[in-house]
Amino acid sequence: MDSQKPKTLIEHFSTITDPRIDRTKRHKLIDILVIAICATICGAETWEEFELFGKAKLNWFKTFLELPHGIPSHDTFRRVLARIDPHQFQQCFLEWVRSAFELTKGQVVAIDGKKSRRSYDLRTGKSAINMVSAWASDNQMVLGQVKVDDKSNEIPAIPILLDMLEVSGCIVTIDAMGCQTDIATKIVEKGADYVLSVKGNQGNLYEDLVAYFDWALKDKFKLTRFTTDETVDGEHGRIEVRRYYATGDISWLRNKGEWKQIKSISMVERERTIKGEETSRERGYYISSLEAEAKQLGRSIRSHWSIENSLHWVLDIAFSEDNSRIRKDHGPENMATLRHIALNLLKANKSVKVGIKSKRKNAGWNESYLLEVLYT
Repeated sequence: MDSQKPKTLIEHFSTITDPRIDRTKRHKLIDILVIAICATICGAETWEEFELFGKAKLNWFKTFLELPHGIPSHDTFRRVLARIDPHQFQQCFLEWVRSAFELTKGQVVAIDGKKSRRSYDLRTGKSAINMVSAWASDNQMVLGQVKVDDKSNEIPAIPILLDMLEVSGCIVTIDAMGCQTDIATKIVEKGADYVLSVKGNQGNLYEDLVAYFDWALKDKFKLTRFTTDETVDGEHGRIEVRRYYATGDISWLRNKGEWKQIKSISMVERERTIKGEETSRERGYYISSLEAEAKQLGRSIRSHWSIENSLHWVLDIAFSEDNSRIRKDHGPENMATLRHIALNLLKANKSVKVGIKSKRKNAGWNESYLLEVLYT
């Protein structure tokens, strides 16, 4: 293989350590993983469906996999994927993403958590797993993910995820849970900028921002310099107006020195009108290491929600993640990584202009398209 060419998906995941003892290795680990990835791309959601998919595509898989003993059973898929080291699996995922996809500089990288609601196990007292993911809004792909510790929350997981990522030149956005001084420092150390949502969990900071913008709006910003921007969206009888206000006037801000390279504060006022209903209004507040340019800050704030619409929503609707009952050992975490691999591949393939759910069906029907997706 030409050393200048990027490694294929199969080559990247060939480095994973096989958790089985030698006498139980009837099937090659890479064969199991490739079938699992292809099955996930094509709509399989259980170990039984992985086996059925493999048997239905046996002749096709034989064209590029060894399969010394045919297609593994559903019990083999379950045992192997429950025992693979999830940290090593995720490291292979990260290396594959870096090799296969070029991250657009200056784009928003949104970080947020999502719980797989049916991955809990009442019998063993195991909680539903919560994965914190990083989503590249322009590239439309998952950059990495970390499982939240069962007895903790998302805050400790975010710095771990940031350490894994290459986000230099990007804008990292996080909701109020991640509005922490240590996290802001970590983002700056990674060579990125931050836009962090501020809510009541920040106490004085939130109170100060609310009081400041209340005063500034009442005074019509006569005593301070600011920038503003406005966007209007409307469809299906709904009109949403967003007004953004940003200022670099932060010398008065209490504990300003604790926030690494903080340069601006901003507010967005959202006004939503639905036909036949009263107009509703709400405000959001943010701190940032970016300059006080309302247009750029507004774009970053709006882009953050693509992790909800293009990742979390798709995982629930197109991949039925919330309905998954895979619960044993590392199975839920490794299955979440499989879904992220499948989603990245399907998003990256542009040859068919349909939604993810339809792409999955097409890959299941059309082996040429599946191969195209696999080697995107």
